[in-house]
Amino acid sequence: MTATPTDRPLDAQRRSLLGGAALALLAGPLGAVGGIAPAFAAAPRKTAAAGPAAWGALKQIDAGVLRVSYAELGPRDGTPVLLLHGWPYDIHTYAEVAPILAGQGYRVIVPSLRGYGATAFLSADTPRNGQQAALAADAIALLDALGIESAIFGGCDWGARTAGILAALWPQRCKGLVSVSGYLIGNQHAGQAPLSPKAELQWWYQFYFATERGERGYAQNRDEFARLIWELASPQWRFDDATFARSAAAFDNPDHVAIVIHNYRWRLGLAQGEARFDALEAQLAKAPSIVVPTITLEGDANGAPHPPAEAYARKFAGKYQHREITGGIGHNLPQEAPQAFAQAIVDVTRL
Repeated sequence: MTATPTDRPLDAQRRSLLGGAALALLAGPLGAVGGIAPAFAAAPRKTAAAGPAAWGALKQIDAGVLRVSYAELGPRDGTPVLLLHGWPYDIHTYAEVAPILAGQGYRVIVPSLRGYGATAFLSADTPRNGQQAALAADAIALLDALGIESAIFGGCDWGARTAGILAALWPQRCKGLVSVSGYLIGNQHAGQAPLSPKAELQWWYQFYFATERGERGYAQNRDEFARLIWELASPQWRFDDATFARSAAAFDNPDHVAIVIHNYRWRLGLAQGEARFDALEAQLAKAPSIVVPTITLEGDANGAPHPPAEAYARKFAGKYQHREITGGIGHNLPQEAPQAFAQAIVDVTRL
């Protein structure tokens, strides 16, 4: 049931119209390429009971503008792996991936992003900024604080975008990249382009967040909102209440709403970023190619906006594979198919 991977995918019949539009919104138009996308069978997460935290007590370290709360598993002399979560998820995206990798000798670091969990700003005066360059700067600051020169980067959702930025702009820090839904680096100019009505519909929450009513609504109903996104983005994932509650606790961070709202407003050009990130954003606006070894992953039941694999394959100029994970796997792929994600981390430096 597991096919041999190829280096350039094309299977447009199985890709959604909305997926292609999502790439236009996030990163601008790209050409199609040839090849066949392989499928990797994974047992869908029909039940996902939340047990004790996989990593025990979390650690904290001052890094850049943040006091970062993070999980760390595995030997300190192991190959470092930095795993980045997205919205509306938390570090438990990797609750099963992290111990798998630690058991194979990797040093696994899983931080709570700004606005999540116990991660906190060191100063009340720091802008509560959710733009993509700010999140990437946070990751570099964390690596510096931990004394990690280079690592394998893995990410899903916001985390995939951040990991891609790190690989594109700091390739010397990246041993390999594993990215769910591929190339997600964006820019505000691309965000101005209107999409088809069906594509716009999938981004309904982004437009809701553009309003003051949406900001108040998210603040008042963040758990209900997050659960709805989980259900829409992963329609075949049968997570239980305990699993959701374990992650929802991370949204109680006092800066969470501000970071989420700013992230989506910035994408549409409705909020300004920080001037100190202007040079980084100028580089990202050019949609830089990624030269480090990369494996991109996609679930066969991803209900969230996402680009088709053939639209972004040419952005990976180094050793590259794309893997489609079958079995009803949705947007939160590392939590729904942890074995497949962990295997991609192991394989990426062996391409």
